[in-house]
Amino acid sequence: MNIKNRVTELFGIKYPVIQAGMVWVSGWKLASAVSNKGGLGLIGAGSMKPDLLHEHIRKCEAATNQPFGINLPLLRKDAEDLANVIIDNNIKIVFSSAGNPAKFIEKFKSHNITVVHVVPSIKHALKAESVGCDAVVAEGVEAGGHNGIDELTTFTLVPQVVDAVHIPVIAAGGIADGRGIAAALALGAEGVQIGTRFAVTEESSAHINYKNRVCNAGDRDTTLVLKKIGMARMLKNEFSRRVQTAEANGADETILTELLGEKRERLGIFEGDENEGMMEAGQGSGVITEILTVDQVFDLLIDGFNESINKIFHR
Repeated sequence: MNIKNRVTELFGIKYPVIQAGMVWVSGWKLASAVSNKGGLGLIGAGSMKPDLLHEHIRKCEAATNQPFGINLPLLRKDAEDLANVIIDNNIKIVFSSAGNPAKFIEKFKSHNITVVHVVPSIKHALKAESVGCDAVVAEGVEAGGHNGIDELTTFTLVPQVVDAVHIPVIAAGGIADGRGIAAALALGAEGVQIGTRFAVTEESSAHINYKNRVCNAGDRDTTLVLKKIGMARMLKNEFSRRVQTAEANGADETILTELLGEKRERLGIFEGDENEGMMEAGQGSGVITEILTVDQVFDLLIDGFNESINKIFHR
């Protein structure tokens, strides 16, 4: 995978592979391991208080001398406090999501921070470009966690975003092996963001029950829920079935919010409650069959990419 393009140059990395900043999954251990292998590791600030984020940044700096970044969900009530932690710790790469990309763009840019925003549509990609983002992640509805309401797939979204913007496009959603990387680059993306495959590694902070559930999942074992209050893809379980029954019966936002409750993601991903937890995972789960180290995952990604390219060109 000898690729040099705008994404590898933008982040100063060897491979155009970004590990998604996932809640309850992406701590310093995972981020540093990915960065040490030549990708870009992201610490997921979405499940951290400012003090904890500071701690993870310090530990990540001690574990790698390679670039790493922070994923910042902009809708968090303490987003500004988290943004200040990022600036105070001299972090130079931020992936923002779930909110208006203009919220902190001037603040980040004044500190020479590279800003990438996660988008579910052309409209959102153009907005991100117009406010000064350096790149966008075009994320299809195959992805685990929260998704765009239009449910655009990665295969259709990526080439349209590539045609619409001038900044680099990173593909995400359903990419879990080297074949997916080759396909994303063929669609015009200059990099990929991979979530669930990295969530099921030794270095991930997810609970073993979550990792095992993903490894045992098939092609039909994820589902979309909570479409009225922030649609998310998760592994099917008792909670998801209860939500879908409520949705089918016309439940409004108030009822769904009460049903969701608090810390549902922590319950599923971090604490391992297979029945009542929200075990967010992408459709790429179907090709993930074992818990590996980050080193092993990178070997598979690179080998799979090279094999795919060789097959295409009959090398």
